[in-house]
Amino acid sequence: MNTAAQSYWNNFWESKNQVKPESYEAWQFGADPDYLAQLVIDGIKTATCSGLIFYEMENEPLPAVEDYSVILNSNDEPMAIIKTVKVDIMPMNEVPEEFAIAEGEGDRTYQYWKDAHVKFFTNELQQMEMDFKEDMLLVCERFELIDVNR
Repeated sequence: MNTAAQSYWNNFWESKNQVKPESYEAWQFGADPDYLAQLVIDGIKTATCSGLIFYEMENEPLPAVEDYSVILNSNDEPMAIIKTVKVDIMPMNEVPEEFAIAEGEGDRTYQYWKDAHVKFFTNELQQMEMDFKEDMLLVCERFELIDVNR
């Protein structure tokens, strides 16, 4: 955990005079951290997904409802706090259009989402000497913006 994210997290909860949640994660969005963090801040991006295989291979816990995250930019500076409100695991080829649009990227169409994710997952899996499959399981996370670091 970097000190900037820790300070932002602590200062946010102290300013609210609320009990601080016990834990949080700090992370960047994968493909373009600055662009995607800005979409969250602008209220356009309210969902994200990743391949279940990546969680399994890295032995990482899956996101859960009520989880908090500090979103970092490409320089590991805290940009915002989000709270997970829904998590589903489903095959990529069954992700509904509405979820794809909630990811907020590109022209906000299902086709853009599909093309971008096929390319991203294909590249990531090739690095691990694995093949992309249209029915790979995705962890689909919905979140709400809690705070923007100003």
